[in-house]
Amino acid sequence: MTASTVGMRGSVPPMPERTPKALRAAIAQHTPKLLPDFDRNWREKIAETYDLAPVPAFMARWWAEFALARDPRLESEVHRLEDEAAAATDNAHAKSLVEQAGRLRREASKAEPGQ
Repeated sequence: MTASTVGMRGSVPPMPERTPKALRAAIAQHTPKLLPDFDRNWREKIAETYDLAPVPAFMARWWAEFALARDPRLESEVHRLEDEAAAATDNAHAKSLVEQAGRLRREASKAEPGQ
């Protein structure tokens, strides 16, 4: 997702610095519905284990979650595709829909800080 792509989507908040603290602050400010799950996941995977090894995977997951949730139209489209795939009776069509949703999720997760 390029800066120009984000600009075309309206007032999508920029991606924060790529740190847990900055990501949490951005989630709290712009997508607070994600905050309880973010905090729970942080406690379970990092804080309660005192293990920093999972931090890169944690950041990758939550970077992608925020990148998608910060753009309501994109998030809605991904969920529509996933819902349509779940209801599809044709496996090929369902697979195609899931692949489309996955591509949109991956593209959103490529956003860099400030974009």
